[in-house]
Amino acid sequence: MKSNSFMTAEPADDDRRPMTHEERRVILASSMGTVFEWYDFYIYGSLAAIIAQHFFSGLTPTAGFIFALLTFAAGFAVRPFGALVFGRLGDMVGRKYAFVVSILIMGLSTFLVGVLPSSASIGTAAPLILLLLRLLQGLALGGEYGGAAVYVAEHAPNHRRGFFTSWIQTTATTGMFLSLVVVLGTRATLGHEAFEAWGWRVPFLISVLLLVISVWIRLRLHESPAFTRMKSEGLVSRAPIKEAFGRWKNLRLILLALVGLTAGQAVVWYTGQFYALYFLTETLGVDANIANVLVAMSLLLACPFFLLFGALSDRIGRKPIIMAGCLIASLTYFPVFKGLTHYANPALERAQENAPVYVVAHPDNCALQFNPVGTASFTSSCDLLKAFMANHSVHYTNQPAPAHTVAYALVGDQRIDAFEGAGLSRAEFARHSAELQARLKDAVRHHGYPAYADPSQINYIMVLLLLFFLVLLVTMVYGPIAAMLVEMFPTRIRYTSMSVPYHIGNGWFGGFLPPVAFATVATTGNMYDGLWYPIAVCVMTLVVGMLFVRETRHNDLDAP
Repeated sequence: MKSNSFMTAEPADDDRRPMTHEERRVILASSMGTVFEWYDFYIYGSLAAIIAQHFFSGLTPTAGFIFALLTFAAGFAVRPFGALVFGRLGDMVGRKYAFVVSILIMGLSTFLVGVLPSSASIGTAAPLILLLLRLLQGLALGGEYGGAAVYVAEHAPNHRRGFFTSWIQTTATTGMFLSLVVVLGTRATLGHEAFEAWGWRVPFLISVLLLVISVWIRLRLHESPAFTRMKSEGLVSRAPIKEAFGRWKNLRLILLALVGLTAGQAVVWYTGQFYALYFLTETLGVDANIANVLVAMSLLLACPFFLLFGALSDRIGRKPIIMAGCLIASLTYFPVFKGLTHYANPALERAQENAPVYVVAHPDNCALQFNPVGTASFTSSCDLLKAFMANHSVHYTNQPAPAHTVAYALVGDQRIDAFEGAGLSRAEFARHSAELQARLKDAVRHHGYPAYADPSQINYIMVLLLLFFLVLLVTMVYGPIAAMLVEMFPTRIRYTSMSVPYHIGNGWFGGFLPPVAFATVATTGNMYDGLWYPIAVCVMTLVVGMLFVRETRHNDLDAP
């Protein structure tokens, strides 16, 4: 008997039956399409440093890399708007139609990135077009996840929704793994110079083949039974956005889903997979090929745990597992990332201990080391020192100095005085800057600061274990969350209501983690300070989730 309210459902006799052929086809089709969409999205993240060279070449290396990360994050910023557009479409027209359209937009945008001329060819139009394509990708992804999760959940038996939807949860990690494999394979085939020059475009271009396969798979699907039943009974919402956000009962659930679930899940996800990769390559100087292989192996090893925690959530609940993941992450991030330094670049760790670096300057003489649009001019003595430290991944401590003091750096027992660049001619500034850079480089190298991580000194087993631990936390928070979000909302507004908090959490709280973290590190000088952001968000989600979010695993998905 169908429930007329959103309430507890009794176990059905077939809840533990084997998965049917139709259910396997639904999961396979939804998962394969979603893998492709995540593959598209993460190619950019894997190649952010190279993209910065081709599309933001007019900026300093630090600003260019941060701007490349911001362009990556821009795709996440518009995801909630994509959730509104496609959520409304999915709640009014159907789940299948919405995510077929979304995959077409995503695939074509990715292909066009592969043929986009660089800024050296078309100037400022290049980064602007790149940004536009990233926005289109974000809009499409905003409609993809909700459709796939709702579609699979509405096909699943009542007490196996966590396990069924956890297959969708594996797709983000699988997509990232696939992107890393393609990037590594292309790099190995073409060689370093060719890959840096033009080979980075290949992973974008071959995505058109995956697009054709994914669209074909999606077109073979039928509409979900819950939506079909609701449509036949005339219960489809005529204004899902208004209904979701205009009624406090529904809006309250959306806010709780955001603050008490997806925000924490998002920062754990991006810390464990993206920030860890950036930390290895940009902060610790680990070779990109080595870092990508290690991250890819950790993803492969941890991927089955999405299914494990999804199935476990069917037995003990979604909430305990997600909250435990947030708690463990907030307690372990600092020791884990310090462990990565210890095992991936021990020479850097020794240099930091034996010859700590200080930047001595009056605070008013130091600007925020964050200039994504390239309009600021860093010419003060403090800025020149901090820019060098950021570009060479040198961990340092700020020390105040009296007003009007020309900033200087202390590297171990060595003092290097900077200069004030304001008022100097371009030639004079360039000459003094080159001299300062040479003196600073000699000082840090003399005191043991390595230019890069020595591959022979890397403890690969321990680095892999630490990366695996970070991804294991990802599986805890991410494995059960699709089922929980689907179960929180009634059928008539489910696509819209679950998609918006998911994409605000992952698009805003998670997507902006890398640029916020690196900007924080560039400003404070402490290479671990970027971790305060994910830790703070995890604690917020833990408190709100424990106090206000209710368990959902027994909720009835047939309630309109």
